[in-house]
Amino acid sequence: MRIAIAADHAGFALKERLRQKLAQSGHQLTDHGTTSEEAVDYPDYAAAVARDVAKGMSERGLLICGSGAGMVIAANKIPGVRAALATNPEEVRLTRAHNDANVLSVGSRFMSEEEAVKLIDIFLNTGFDGGRHARRVEKIHQLELEGC
Repeated sequence: MRIAIAADHAGFALKERLRQKLAQSGHQLTDHGTTSEEAVDYPDYAAAVARDVAKGMSERGLLICGSGAGMVIAANKIPGVRAALATNPEEVRLTRAHNDANVLSVGSRFMSEEEAVKLIDIFLNTGFDGGRHARRVEKIHQLELEGC
């Protein structure tokens, strides 16, 4: 799978470990940074990943910051992106199955690498259920078109 990935300074160390594991699993990664633990502004990195996903250059996006929340807020400003915060396995499964989330954000301060790997695996391997959920996702798309 083609995956865009990025982190801010708080998520840098976890991003590097996740990036290696994902590459070893055969995924094609586009790393949008950051490249160190030096302080950066997370919206810049969230936007880069979100734009890749929205343009179809990547099938999914992964974001890592301290809480995960800031990255989700920023990514969801890009039309075509449905970013979700990873907190537990069932929630991540439902964001894919019901919301067709295409970007997942992980809070490096609130989970271990092992937990992050488990949630990302669920995110990458869960399909969209469609049906009544497709109607709802289309309504989200219409909100984007309206500029709400």
